[in-house]
Amino acid sequence: MDFMTALDIGASGLSAERTHLNIISMNLANAKTTRTAEGGAYRRRTVVKAATDVDSPFAKAMQDAQTRELKGVRVLGIARDERPGKRVYEPGHPDADQEGYVTYPDINVVEEMTNMLTATRSYEANVSSIQSVKSMWNKALEIGR
Repeated sequence: MDFMTALDIGASGLSAERTHLNIISMNLANAKTTRTAEGGAYRRRTVVKAATDVDSPFAKAMQDAQTRELKGVRVLGIARDERPGKRVYEPGHPDADQEGYVTYPDINVVEEMTNMLTATRSYEANVSSIQSVKSMWNKALEIGR
């Protein structure tokens, strides 16, 4: 594996975790949103990620045995959670139904914060791997002097 491929793998992880953090932030920001443009309460969103081949142009051109086995991370899409909303009795709320219940998104703040910590740690691990590759690159350049 060459240095550029290692950087591509780390960069794919950074990109996926950035998307994950953005979605978590959106969920937290809309935890009490009862009305959206689509109608109804906000629906929690999740990121669908999968391991994929690294999309390095150099690796595609060379297609050697080492780079064929390398994997990275790719965001396949953003999925809407199908959990039913929480019904809360608030007859004075403008979005209350005829019975006086308001449907709030089923977003657990503790769960979202835990997901945020996990995504942050994954992001930090990818940054650390990129820093290690940069350090190895610099040491290789020093050896060549």
